Amino acid sequence: MRRAELDSLLRAVKGGKVTPGSAAKRIAEAPLERLEFAALDHQRALRNGFPEVVFGLGKSPAQMVAIVRRLHARHGLVLATRVEPAARAALIAAFPAAQSHERARCVVLGKPPARPRGHVLVLCAGTADLPVAEECVVTARAMGSRAELIADVGVAGLHRLLAHRTRLRDARVLVVVAGLEGALPSVVGGLTDRPLIAVPTSIGYGSHLNGVAPLLAMLNSCAAGVTVVNIDNGFGAGYAAHLINVGSGASRNGSSASAGRAPRSRHSPPSKARRRS
Repeated sequence: MRRAELDSLLRAVKGGKVTPGSAAKRIAEAPLERLEFAALDHQRALRNGFPEVVFGLGKSPAQMVAIVRRLHARHGLVLATRVEPAARAALIAAFPAAQSHERARCVVLGKPPARPRGHVLVLCAGTADLPVAEECVVTARAMGSRAELIADVGVAGLHRLLAHRTRLRDARVLVVVAGLEGALPSVVGGLTDRPLIAVPTSIGYGSHLNGVAPLLAMLNSCAAGVTVVNIDNGFGAGYAAHLINVGSGASRNGSSASAGRAPRSRHSPPSKARRRS
């Protein structure tokens, strides 16, 4: 149950359309659904604003299908990440309407909000970083953010990045994905005043240490306001970017008219009412 559904249910009780006993039954209905191999948290959306996300690594195709089926039945929207090829094929066979994102290793069943909010801009240094960057984009879009991707703008050719300066300024949140020496987030952070989430990837040569080198570089960035997630964690970056993008409305999930409204940019003109005051 999401916050908007709970608010609607409570209004129905207040209006006499639903009895308190019936409402209590619906609220208490299996907050935890126990399967043989998993315990599904059906109140995750109520607490965090989005249903439980399925982490695919290590799960068999049959387990993935069973988990996604139960979550979709209760919530209507399911995001599965790091889905292995056999499990992805099983999900597509079981749910033909599901969207498979092969490079991002994600599957989305159900439709995200019809009107995406805000603007999350994801940049990746090289083509090899695309799987992590696309995982970030898929996550943010599934949660309801408008998300776009700019690929292959690493520091070896800074003119490629500078060609997108207007798009950097137009975004509400930036996610910068890079491997090798991990310098791109510092460069982007020095060009904009937007919140920036840096994602180190495991793409690099020996002393790169499978992502440790760019992780440490990003943690030690001299650009102010750079926040760093774990190595290859496109999902975590996309989730955090969405929450920043929509502000406090993420937890309300559309329960009020202002819930999905992101904070006004400091560059936006003042409202007419403010000018009159």
